Amino acid sequence: MSAIKIYLADDDGDDRELFIEALSEIPLETTVTEFDNGIDLMDDLFSNKPLPDVIFLDLRMPLMDGFECLSDIRSFNQFSQVKVNVYSSSYHEREVNQLKEDGANRYLQKPTSFNQLKTLLYKSIRHLEKDDNQGSAAQFVILT
Repeated sequence: MSAIKIYLADDDGDDRELFIEALSEIPLETTVTEFDNGIDLMDDLFSNKPLPDVIFLDLRMPLMDGFECLSDIRSFNQFSQVKVNVYSSSYHEREVNQLKEDGANRYLQKPTSFNQLKTLLYKSIRHLEKDDNQGSAAQFVILT
């Protein structure tokens, strides 16, 4: 099996570093491409590079936030198979419901501990092929 190709869009460099460190400690083979804003992520998606298996998309970023980025991704048919996991420190039920309606596959609340982060990432990546945005709220939202 080839490595799972992950795109991570988060404007917080410390959060990106923790994310990558946590990934390195879970039993899944992954490659990560980092972006600090949604505009650079979208530019890369439109390049001739192979598409990622999953995008972890921070909700609150400058230039293009997670809502705008998700909307853009879902408006292009060529990205329909790319899984999008919104990854944010906040949890507001109305926003989460809107993200699900807009086509996100999962909503992940950033945990407060490194071990919780590892568990969260493992859970969200392990079942990529089963992900869709039609499941129950409990399946859509992953909290630790």
